Amino acid sequence: MKTFGGYRLIKPEDLHWRPSNLMKIPNADFLERTGSENLGARLWRMPPMSANTLHKHIRAEEFYFVLEGVGRLRVGEDTLTVPKYGAVLVGPDQLRQVFNDTEEEVLWLIMGAPEETEFLPGATTKPDMSLIYPADPTQLPKELAGKEWPPKS
Repeated sequence: MKTFGGYRLIKPEDLHWRPSNLMKIPNADFLERTGSENLGARLWRMPPMSANTLHKHIRAEEFYFVLEGVGRLRVGEDTLTVPKYGAVLVGPDQLRQVFNDTEEEVLWLIMGAPEETEFLPGATTKPDMSLIYPADPTQLPKELAGKEWPPKS
């Protein structure tokens, strides 16, 4: 893993927003713009009545920070309510899922380190996805029972 030297400025217009693969949550990857191999950082726009994947990590700790709205996060069996400008640090071995059971969009900044090297471009090994998704990653938390996410396209 190489360290980054110097600096790179990322402006809002440099970001590319796209829906996530499994759950179709709009997100923008800040650090793909820098080439960092040590740190990951994304903005996630959680639409009303939505959920991201239920997952954990191999090595990465994740820092969850709410920029707009009131965030909801399940970690293991616990459901956390995170106020605007509040944050949660989650260790790699903890199953976690960001979700939104309100009628207002919630904007999260989620940062993780160290980067999971198996996901970097040019990686020679592929990750064992059962370590990241030990359960159905698309299952919704009990707070969204009866809701449907992701939307059918």
